[in-house]
Amino acid sequence: MTSTAPAALSGTTLGHLQQLVDALSAGVILIDPTGSILWANPAALSMHGAAKLEDIGATADDYCQRFCLRYRNHHRLPRREYPIMRLLAGESFPDLVVEVAPLGTNEPRWVHHVRDVAMDDDGGDPDCLALVIQDVSDRFEAEDRFDAMFQANPAPAIIVRLADHRFLKVNRGFLELSGYDRDALVGRSLVDIDLLGGADRAKLARTRFEAGETIPQMEAELPAPDGGTRLVIMAGQPIELADQPCMLLTFADLEHRRRAEEALRASEQHFEAVFRMAPVAMVVTECAENRIIEINDAFSRLTGIAPSTSVGRSLATLPMWEAPAERDRCAREVGERGGLRGRDVRLLNKDGCAIDCLLSAERTTRRGGDRVVWMIQDITARRRTETELADAMEAVMKDASWFSRTVMDKLAELRDPRAAPGDPRPELSSREQEVLGCIGEGLDDKTIADRLGLSPNTVRNHVTRLYAKIGVNRRSAAVIWARERGY
Repeated sequence: MTSTAPAALSGTTLGHLQQLVDALSAGVILIDPTGSILWANPAALSMHGAAKLEDIGATADDYCQRFCLRYRNHHRLPRREYPIMRLLAGESFPDLVVEVAPLGTNEPRWVHHVRDVAMDDDGGDPDCLALVIQDVSDRFEAEDRFDAMFQANPAPAIIVRLADHRFLKVNRGFLELSGYDRDALVGRSLVDIDLLGGADRAKLARTRFEAGETIPQMEAELPAPDGGTRLVIMAGQPIELADQPCMLLTFADLEHRRRAEEALRASEQHFEAVFRMAPVAMVVTECAENRIIEINDAFSRLTGIAPSTSVGRSLATLPMWEAPAERDRCAREVGERGGLRGRDVRLLNKDGCAIDCLLSAERTTRRGGDRVVWMIQDITARRRTETELADAMEAVMKDASWFSRTVMDKLAELRDPRAAPGDPRPELSSREQEVLGCIGEGLDDKTIADRLGLSPNTVRNHVTRLYAKIGVNRRSAAVIWARERGY
């Protein structure tokens, strides 16, 4: 690249000036007060994509016709606001940043930081004017890339200048999180909207902020424009933006977690209230070992077992089970299927008296762990009523043969609701099966003896052995037992 020496300067002064300017990395353009461009150093030519002085124009007007200048907000400068025209008008602009591109080019090619210099020897009107230009394109390109990433980042963030605590940039994520408008934030300061005061370690956050040091993650209450707050995790990282120390504050929304926790607490409180007040006996155990966590008052009243003697123990170790096999069967079904419904069981109270109950259980999650909720309904009174009904029906039985199979089945169910239909049959001899068949027909011992050709005593002996094998002690029960098993 070449440069042309100014005609208005000569001799030793020109030589010294040229040596000084040529060695600078900054671009320098000398302008005569009349508007002629006198000279430009190689750096200034390069910053305009020019090889020689004529390429940037012979006058200020030529310069304005060759280059398009915009502010950083991309608004085009009117001709009168070009730095070269303001310099000729006597205005001073010690810190001006403009985007520069050849006229007709849509995108800016350079970013110039421009300041003015007026030179005079006698203290009167300037003898020569100069534009001193720094090419800051790389810096602003980097800032543009950072700004694009900052705005596109879904993580809520805001940048605060450390010098005056003012908000410089805010991304969309923060606006959506906080509910503020961009114009209500940018330019304001931490004095107006205290982002640090709601932190759970506010003193540490302020100390680190003032020192320009990293702020560790901490929970905070983010102030909202409506006067409320939003629970967040906040962290800070010191950065430089436009050569200014700043703090990048980032946030993560915890409000949904807080609402879920509040809903869980409300649910726990509701369960506690229902659990305590329920008239039905209830027990909560750990899922793994069925270790008791809590029992309600109804359970203590039913079994006579106090919380002080039961909490922490395994449910299987409580002295309340009449049949250990039934207890183990229920525990196994809960473990395999996750619960059971309406199982007939017989429990014992503190005096050893039997209690007919319906047992239900359900696996669930409570207080962060797997639990089983057991519910025990006392049906002793109902069972007594059903038994009395069965006794009344037996009392009027003269001939069981007129009872339908359905009635017999119902009587069997009333008598022993815990009996499984698939219970194994005892081994009956052929003669015992014949006697059982005759009993099922409603025949008395004498009629059975005549039919089978046996003596009455022999028939009575067969009946006694039969009762012992099938576990009954009267004729009607034998009829029900036989009907239930298809004899």
